[in-house]
Amino acid sequence: MVEEAILTIEEVAQYLRVSERTVYDWAQKGEIPSGKIGTAWRFKRAEIEQWVNDRLSSVRLGHHLKPVQMQAVLSPDRILFFDYSAKSDALLALAGNLATAPQVKNSRELSREILRREELMSTAIGRGIAIPHVRLHSVTDLVVSVGISRVGIADFNPLDDEPVRLLFMIAAAYNQHADYLQTLSFVSAMLKKQALRDSLLNAQKAEEVYTVLTVHSGTEFQEGS
Repeated sequence: MVEEAILTIEEVAQYLRVSERTVYDWAQKGEIPSGKIGTAWRFKRAEIEQWVNDRLSSVRLGHHLKPVQMQAVLSPDRILFFDYSAKSDALLALAGNLATAPQVKNSRELSREILRREELMSTAIGRGIAIPHVRLHSVTDLVVSVGISRVGIADFNPLDDEPVRLLFMIAAAYNQHADYLQTLSFVSAMLKKQALRDSLLNAQKAEEVYTVLTVHSGTEFQEGS
């Protein structure tokens, strides 16, 4: 029997990039899946993953979430095609690509923190999608890199068991909490569209992927088409 991963308040706070006090308050109010062992709050990793995924996928574009203009955070040279079957290889390749952006000042820290985050909790959200993400003091502004895998990456261990083929890596400055969450929510909502995912997976060139994403982050996506 595989032992179920149990997280502490500190580990959950690190994963969500919030304070331990915030996690404690959420647990006290029943806003996050949790339970007590003695006097200490504990959290099941699978339940926290599902909680995060539900919160991201339930977001709808409206008055509280402005569309993210992908052309402002992504460029064709930050779109990769690869055939890695191991998530560590895919993550390192994408982090290396993202580190070429002028907003990223410390490539080693980016790679290290992306891997550390993934070890703590999978960033796969289902439907063959993973959104690895970090906020760092060495990043000056929010930036995105996209990876499209020609083979499925199974060791992301997504809850729906669908191997990951689409990766959106997001790095933001440490003080960009609102923009960071908005981008995570926007990307998650955008990728719920089967037609969009198919277009990305069928693309042959980075320019095709860029065009698809910039079109769907504009008025067409706002209107829910």
